[in-house]
Amino acid sequence: MTEQIAELVSHHPLLAGLPGDVGNLVAGCARNVAFHAGDLLMSEGEPADTLFLLRRGNVAIEIHSAGRGVVVVETIGPGDPVGFSWLFPPYRCCFDVRATEPVGAIAVDAACLRQKAEADPAFGYELTKRVSAVILDRLQATRLRLLDLYGTPGP
Repeated sequence: MTEQIAELVSHHPLLAGLPGDVGNLVAGCARNVAFHAGDLLMSEGEPADTLFLLRRGNVAIEIHSAGRGVVVVETIGPGDPVGFSWLFPPYRCCFDVRATEPVGAIAVDAACLRQKAEADPAFGYELTKRVSAVILDRLQATRLRLLDLYGTPGP
């Protein structure tokens, strides 16, 4: 089973192409998980203890807004990672993440992954660069959605 997870991990876009035997390195921290539509993968304010590498299905990244209720910030799917708060103290989830349909993912134990990243600084640096790139892409996408929603100020 660990060999199968190692192969899945090494082919996931977040980790594909990293030097060394990343698949086996991360597989020791990982397991297959499945969620039904409506299930929460993460809850805002809870400990951020898992990185999810989505394999199938879509999830909504949500926030709660007074007066508006639940607001979907972004919907992501297969090939996307979700849950980066595990990398930054105080290791608390900043969003809810909800399955919008059946989801299959690799769940990577955050404490285990942090320990491996700290023990292998080259791996840790490459992982941090890749996670940062995803965060930057999502921030840019959110910026564009806000411009669409609120428009640009008139002259």
